[in-house]
Amino acid sequence: MTRSVLLFAGMAALFVLTGLTQSWSLALTVLNMGVISAIMALGVNMQWGYAGLFNIGVMGFVALGGLGVVLTSTAPVAGAMAAGGWRILLALAVGVLIVLGAVALWRRGGRLRAPAVILVLVAGFFAFRALLDPGVAGVEAINPTVQGNIGGLGLPVLLAWPVGGLLAALAAWGIGKTALGLRSDYLAIATLGIAEIVLAVLRNEEWLARGVKNVIGLPRPVPYEVDLQQSARFTGWMADLGIDPATGASLAVKLGYLGLCGSVLALVMLLAELALHSPWGRMMRAIRDNEIAAGAMGKNVKHQHLKIFIIGSAVIGIAGAMMTTLDGQLTPASYQPLRYTFLVWVMVIVGGSGNNWGAMLGGFLIWWLWVMVEPIGAGVLSAITAPMSDGWLKSHLHDGAAHMRLLTMGVILLLVLRFSPRGLIPER
Repeated sequence: MTRSVLLFAGMAALFVLTGLTQSWSLALTVLNMGVISAIMALGVNMQWGYAGLFNIGVMGFVALGGLGVVLTSTAPVAGAMAAGGWRILLALAVGVLIVLGAVALWRRGGRLRAPAVILVLVAGFFAFRALLDPGVAGVEAINPTVQGNIGGLGLPVLLAWPVGGLLAALAAWGIGKTALGLRSDYLAIATLGIAEIVLAVLRNEEWLARGVKNVIGLPRPVPYEVDLQQSARFTGWMADLGIDPATGASLAVKLGYLGLCGSVLALVMLLAELALHSPWGRMMRAIRDNEIAAGAMGKNVKHQHLKIFIIGSAVIGIAGAMMTTLDGQLTPASYQPLRYTFLVWVMVIVGGSGNNWGAMLGGFLIWWLWVMVEPIGAGVLSAITAPMSDGWLKSHLHDGAAHMRLLTMGVILLLVLRFSPRGLIPER
């Protein structure tokens, strides 16, 4: 307990130091993303720390969470449904029926089931495309420079956060039904491949979320800075505190986001701790440690794996929706699975897999380092190279400051694995 308190106090000191030495606006920005990163780390920790499921398709679920924000909170595009939206929905329904029919044929058995399934899938594919393509063309032709998509439902953006988790959970159910029977290394390859498929769909299907054209100007759950600056009451408060209204508006907005994101983190943390220390949590750890023994005791290992995979993915999806809301835009091209999945896994490993408090600490620490190491590294290199004469070596060292992030992540991971292999706050 003392070690955990000291580590979290040290983490808080880093954020305070950032505010004092640079700016409180930057400190709050980093802290908000640290909260979201901690939620992502908790989702991965549920899958790996509770059940030993090696999921490296994290960015696919994050992207689905962001898609949930677009489909839920943006306004409907005028004329999109009449131009082809209903046809697209019909095509998607037909596609689901085709897949279900192929599964039913396969389960019936018989010597001809393989040719029958192939025939249904091939014929269904052409029927699906015959319905989908004209609808997509109609929707994407609507003012393509700023729209070209079906839009959303126009609901409050906070409702989009659980919707993002629901989309991720549905995808996890489909992945789990297919891939959870695989061994851990094959499961990792399958989740990475499926995450790439999800991201490819988001980048190329413009009717859904504008693809690489991005969706910008997403609704916000907090006021805009300009609205606060135009409020006489707010500017009066800032004058009483001796704070510039522009600076005060920026800080107020970031504090509003912090309150919302922190509330979600507290709720997820509470539920995760209750689940971990319940009989169900003990069962999941027993399955993680020895699947054969747990199965011999009558536990349905595959069913429990599917359950925890869905729950963890839903938490990651909620974090993805929160991140998209914080950014105010959905940019599918910025989701890089290997880079950011690696970062979330470093958070879990460094913090301590199997321990929710450790995963949360890792989320805060690794994100702070990810943001701050590059400017710190540039300052250190400037101090080191100050006595050096201008030349290729000095310029080369300065150019290398941009790579300090990855170098630092690798060094920290190696040091933790060497001196604290179970993480900074290990599982009890």
